[in-house]
Amino acid sequence: MSKGWARLAAWLVVVIAGGGVVLAQRGFGPTLTPSKLRSIPAETTAAKAKDPNWRAPRTAWGQPDLSGIWTSDDMRGIPATRPAAQKDRESLTPEEFLRRASGDEASRDRAVNQETVLRNEFGVRTFGYTSFVVEPSDGQLPPLTPAGQAKQRASFGVGTFGGGPFNDFDNFTLYDRCITRGIAGIFPVLYGNGLRIMQTPNDVIISYEMIHDTRVIPLDGRPHIGRHIQQYMGDSRGHWDGDTLVVETTNFTDRVGAFNGPNSDALKVTERFTRIDPDMIDYRIRVEDPVMYTAPFTIRYTITHQPNYNLYEYSCHEGNGAVKNALSGERAYDREVAEAIKAGRPIPTRAPIGMEVYTGAPVEGREAVREFGK
Repeated sequence: MSKGWARLAAWLVVVIAGGGVVLAQRGFGPTLTPSKLRSIPAETTAAKAKDPNWRAPRTAWGQPDLSGIWTSDDMRGIPATRPAAQKDRESLTPEEFLRRASGDEASRDRAVNQETVLRNEFGVRTFGYTSFVVEPSDGQLPPLTPAGQAKQRASFGVGTFGGGPFNDFDNFTLYDRCITRGIAGIFPVLYGNGLRIMQTPNDVIISYEMIHDTRVIPLDGRPHIGRHIQQYMGDSRGHWDGDTLVVETTNFTDRVGAFNGPNSDALKVTERFTRIDPDMIDYRIRVEDPVMYTAPFTIRYTITHQPNYNLYEYSCHEGNGAVKNALSGERAYDREVAEAIKAGRPIPTRAPIGMEVYTGAPVEGREAVREFGK
């Protein structure tokens, strides 16, 4: 442990022993003293980090055991791309880590002890990564190609996280429609970040909690399916590289983004799963899409076991009003426009973004429904 981390850990022991001290840090608002589990970056506590010779447990047939229920909830406080002030390093300083850990503690406390209805899941550890992007080395996504820029512009405003217009099913994403979130379906979001990994001698099976996708990844060396067959989740083939499961996926459609936006059907992703601790798996996904991006990039995060975490059925269609409400709201707006034109009044304002059709305060009897998610 570095001297900086040693000083921070010693300071945390003092304040934690005092119990419940609230840290008020300039520019970061009220935060809570990190728990003992958050006192140092979780990646430095991994068994593999402490002992490079540590080996993952084995299945009955001798493969590294990745099975179990995992989540990306511990990753909630990490930015996707690296802030400019941290561009040359993958890890936070002790002072930066303290700010993050204190904020994570406060966020989890709020989610567990204050919120009542919202399912808002925060993990129990804090990691010291400066960003999810680790390639390129500055932690930034590579620029889009001209074709990528055009595709991104075309996708702007599509779906309930955009501003419409909402006229038919093509104006909604596959996520809105409860079809899929794509291969990166464990990227940490508000809730539903769980996955179950199962293994046989010849396959690895990954089931995602949100939008209920399941991937069956053969390990027997078979070739990819024909290049003209395209699937939302692509076609995956796996093999072991020492203790690391390597999964190469091709044959994507151009309708599901791997990360941060749309992709082309030239997309190829390579995932690496390495168990680094009884409670941690290092996960890396390398994205290659020469139609969309000027260079490949790699995302890294750690999936972990969480106390008492269970996977439940994700009944996305049941009670999902996203599509219905957006379409009905759009039709209500059309009627208001027609009435305004007929009466010679100004055309009412339409919100361009923000998952809502109208701006302004709600009006009693108005037909449009504000849609804040599923």
